[in-house]
Amino acid sequence: MMLHAAIAIALLAAVSGSTLAQAPAPPPAAAATTPQRTTASYEDWTVRCEMRGTPAVKSCEMAQAVSAPGQANPVTQIAIGRAGPKDPVKLVFQLPVNVWIESGVKFIYDAKAQPLSASFKWCAPAGCVADLDLNNDMIKRLRAITAQGKFEFKEAAQRDVAIPVSFKGFGQAFDALTKE
Repeated sequence: MMLHAAIAIALLAAVSGSTLAQAPAPPPAAAATTPQRTTASYEDWTVRCEMRGTPAVKSCEMAQAVSAPGQANPVTQIAIGRAGPKDPVKLVFQLPVNVWIESGVKFIYDAKAQPLSASFKWCAPAGCVADLDLNNDMIKRLRAITAQGKFEFKEAAQRDVAIPVSFKGFGQAFDALTKE
């Protein structure tokens, strides 16, 4: 549970626009508790890492965001990561709050394969979070995809919404993620 919470917190922070660049400089005593963040881009994927706590613990994820035309902040995000080396790899979806909870999220990574289903876990003012575990076989399949995928959900009025997912850079981003 901790990974999707960690990823979701990072996703919701990104959606709400709270970034280190926007935060005022902390007083000297608090500087040690300020998280240190790094990012690296791999085509359409970004690997984000953050050091938090005392002792410092590094948490990383790879993510892809979709913004509405004319908006700087993402509307939806998809992220992959794990809470710790022995925890499962999670695929996490962050969506706007106007979702139909019962429908969950369907991840269509290949038109010939059965979609993956993710259930919503919780919602906060900045968005709702759904997740699922990815096994090694599924990760290998995702690395091999060259076509565009999508994830689908229903908005509150039960209209279908489809969000595109690019797999450009997926393999490189996953390799970088596993090295962190």
